[in-house]
Amino acid sequence: MQDIINWIVYSVGDLGYIGIFVMMFLESSLFPFPSEIVMVPAGYLASKGEMNLFAAILSGILGSVAGAWFNYIIAKSAGRKVVLRFLKEHHLEKIEKFFERHGEISTFNGRLIPGVRQYISFPAGLAKMHPVKFSVYTALGAGIWVVVLTMLGYYIGENQELVHKYIKEITILTLLILILITFVYWKKKKVKF
Repeated sequence: MQDIINWIVYSVGDLGYIGIFVMMFLESSLFPFPSEIVMVPAGYLASKGEMNLFAAILSGILGSVAGAWFNYIIAKSAGRKVVLRFLKEHHLEKIEKFFERHGEISTFNGRLIPGVRQYISFPAGLAKMHPVKFSVYTALGAGIWVVVLTMLGYYIGENQELVHKYIKEITILTLLILILITFVYWKKKKVKF
């Protein structure tokens, strides 16, 4: 296991910021690639001074947004029939219901939920969500996820097993933060009406 971890760390280091961008693009698009494998080693390399922490985070966020835009454009321009070539109908329906239930902010919320994160751009594209809102919500949601993973790597360092051990707890904590933000947003919106 340690050999695999070392290989991943060296691969991220060798590929640099462009590699982070490309791998996070893949993570956010049709080719799911675990973001933990990219951003945690990037954080570790930043802790050793081999990468710039802010450049690594920015590369991860930009890659995530670009991957989300890839899915958004497919859905918006090609439509539902083409999206169904990549997703099973019941999966697309679940994601569409999530999008309908939570509205446009679901492109923020969805970025923090494993299994939804990669595909939330499809219903946004099918609904022809405003591009600026889509970009902002996607960047904010992806940003939280990227920062959490990168900082984990930065502070935990070489001990990747700890990250894997506590990734469920990290995800739950992130979801709780998301629920709080959604609740505050909903309350403010409700008060305006």
